[in-house]
Amino acid sequence: MSEIAEIIDSLENRIEKLFIKVTSLEKDSISLKAQLDNAATVIYKQSEEINYLKSAGETLKMANSLLGGEENKRDTKLKINSLIREIDYCIAQLSD
Repeated sequence: MSEIAEIIDSLENRIEKLFIKVTSLEKDSISLKAQLDNAATVIYKQSEEINYLKSAGETLKMANSLLGGEENKRDTKLKINSLIREIDYCIAQLSD
């Protein structure tokens, strides 16, 4: 009988250790999920900032080329020609 009692005590101890381990893992999981959410938020904000800065960079390039910068004159001329074509198309559509 004492062997059965020892086996039962051993099983109880193992089960208790398993419950403690499960609880610890659940806490770790919650913590990791919170960290993941924070990281996703940071990534989203940084992505938005990158897009804004890219747009600002393009605007600055255009402004520099309009101010007489030699680097982007060709791009500026192409953009102006494209805008003129669009305006001409709109005028033609309004005339019809």
